[in-house]
This record gives sequence, C-alpha cells and structure tokens, in this order.
Amino acid sequence: MLNTILGTKIRQTQTFTSEGERLPVTEVQAGPCFVVQVKTEDKDGYNAIQLGFGIKKEKKFTKPVLGHLKKADKPGLKIRPRFLREIKMLGEASFKVGDEIKAGEFFKPGDIVGVTGVSKGKGFTGVVKRWGFAGGPRTHGQSDRERAPGSIGATTTPGRVLKGKKMAGRHGGARVTVKNLKIMEVDSEKNILKVMGLVPGAKGGLLIIKKLKNGKGEKNAN
Repeated sequence: MLNTILGTKIRQTQTFTSEGERLPVTEVQAGPCFVVQVKTEDKDGYNAIQLGFGIKKEKKFTKPVLGHLKKADKPGLKIRPRFLREIKMLGEASFKVGDEIKAGEFFKPGDIVGVTGVSKGKGFTGVVKRWGFAGGPRTHGQSDRERAPGSIGATTTPGRVLKGKKMAGRHGGARVTVKNLKIMEVDSEKNILKVMGLVPGAKGGLLIIKKLKNGKGEKNAN
C-alpha cells in the first residue's frame, strides 16, 4: 500500500486535549495527487510512481514536460501539477496513469509520519546561531569574543583547516526530515492533515509526508 503523499504547509496552529493541555499543530494540504507516470522493474529497472501535486499555469511548462503531463490528462481534466516527485514502490504498482490519490485513503488519526521539506533560509550566520557554539568568555577584557568561533587550526600537522570544519556560513535552505510526528486529525473532504508538532519550511512549501513504522519508514508495497 502507498504510504507517501505530497502536500504543502498551510499554517501552524494549536489544539487542546480533554485535560486542557495545549499541543502545537501544523495543518498540511495533503493531496489530491495524480499519478503522472508508472515505472516497472521490467522496463525501467525498478518500481515507482511519479506523483503530481498542485496547480501551475500551462504556459510555464517546457514542451517536453508538457508532453509528459498530457499522458495523464482525463476528459475534462488537465493535470498541470506544480510539484512532481517520484515515489519508489516495493512491488509493481497497482496504480494507473491519471489515478487520483487522496490523503484520507491512506492516513488516519494516530498514524506516525515523517515529514520532509526544505527549511527556511536564514542567510549568512555565525557559528553560535548556525552550530550552537557557546562562544568565548567575557572575562579578562575579552568583550569582543562572545560569539567568536575560537581556534580553527590543528597546529603544524596537518597545517591546514580540515574540510567540513564548523564555521560561519549560509544557514538553512536545506532538505530536512522531522520524524515521529503524530497525525491528530484527517479531513477527507478537504484533504487536510493536522500533524502534531512543527514541520520544516515556509507556508506553501512542498512537503513529503511518509507513514512510519517503529520509527522507520515503511516500504511502499501493493
């Protein structure tokens, strides 16, 4: 069974338990998605489906991509998704090109999911904000060392700064996965998932929601 769907972040809000405990909640527009392509092991070397989500103006597509999308069109319905992502399957997919996939068909309250998105870009930041460095002491007149990185060298050997050294630089704008989030509510009519906790990215950003089992991702199987 398919355990992954595409969505976008709507907003961050809150909900309350019967005991009055406040819980942070993120509303996610999860679907409907459309199957744009089906790959099989015999033809492509592996099993997967390509999902399309969202709406994009037709004039913004290149001709090759537009020709690829037209294969999934239905009578009276043109599929012009804003996002296209490939989802690998364990076995041969039972879906067909043009099939519609909704969140309510695969997710229910209580499911544990992992949400993948691109984190907000924070620009060029120092080591305290980027890596959580403690900074230097302010004693003995070192008032200018509070947010400094400190020594970055390794003496004579190897005599250079090693690659991957934690230093100041561009922060955010990276692919991030937050696991073990619980689905609190599923609105099947509007395809909205309410996930407990916060998910990466800005409003309207692409999210990949994947059902987890025992803290690990389940494989998509039919």
